[in-house]
Amino acid sequence: MTVGRDIPSVLFGAQDEYKHLYESDPRAALKLPVTLQSGFGQLKMGTALAVNTSSSSTNYNKTIPYDQSAKTGAEASADARAYIVQDGAGTTSVSVTIDDSYKFIVGDEIQAIDADTTSADLGAITDIDRTTYPTRAVITTTNALSSGYTTANFAYVALKGSDACVGILEKSVNTGTGANAQGAIATMVLGNAIFRSGMLTNVDSAARTDLSASTYGAFTYMK
Repeated sequence: MTVGRDIPSVLFGAQDEYKHLYESDPRAALKLPVTLQSGFGQLKMGTALAVNTSSSSTNYNKTIPYDQSAKTGAEASADARAYIVQDGAGTTSVSVTIDDSYKFIVGDEIQAIDADTTSADLGAITDIDRTTYPTRAVITTTNALSSGYTTANFAYVALKGSDACVGILEKSVNTGTGANAQGAIATMVLGNAIFRSGMLTNVDSAARTDLSASTYGAFTYMK
């Protein structure tokens, strides 16, 4: 019988910062300091970024993860998304996980998206209820959710502006998850850089179009 032996319980995860994002000289890249909105967890270097365009929100112009154009529900990286956990067609209430609800604040403008239909503007968030239900948060919006957006079709909500890529995250940062999320200060690459494509996260053909970027072999070039 063994008594008093500790069980390892700290998980640091795999190291990834030793890998190189740039193929070109990082000092030549056009960069901009940005404030990342809270609630999106750890974002790895090379993540495609967008901007919150909710003009009435205090989060206006904060940087957020880019939402890639594929909507199958099987995307490996879906940081921008808060998947709906309960169907609520015809109401102005959208249910998401409690942790995902911290990706938003009252005043943010969101849209509903799924695998089959075009995006629907839900308008501004007027309330976020995280206390009534222990398993989900209820987000109240200005516009009602239509019947086409269901859990079966991988429906989710995302911030206004998340579908337009504006740059690439230079270093990994943690924006926090859930109630303790605080956001982060980071550096975004705007252009004049060659990246190793394998180090880019969430960068699809639509993002490359937004960035005026192109690929050559194993590399991605931003003008």
